[in-house]
Amino acid sequence: MDFEGVLAIFLALIGLPWLIFHYVTKWKQAPKITHEDEQLLDELHMLARRLEDRVNTVERIVAADNPNWKPGIAASEWQPEVRLSKGDYIPDRRN
Repeated sequence: MDFEGVLAIFLALIGLPWLIFHYVTKWKQAPKITHEDEQLLDELHMLARRLEDRVNTVERIVAADNPNWKPGIAASEWQPEVRLSKGDYIPDRRN
């Protein structure tokens, strides 16, 4: 047999199973989520829901007071309304 054939058989019979068992062992040794971490995630999830409810309430109040207001506009997309009088110049800031 030539060297490549022996190497291929060795890798198939020894190398591949060793690689698989190595990573299975590493996966089983990985730290698990603790009970305290799970409680913290639950508290953060409840807090996020309460904050979302508050934001929705504020958006409804603002929308009721100002019919031109559009909820959900990202801050980067928002631009203030500018009223120009004749001859005013505003430079282009997009560059």
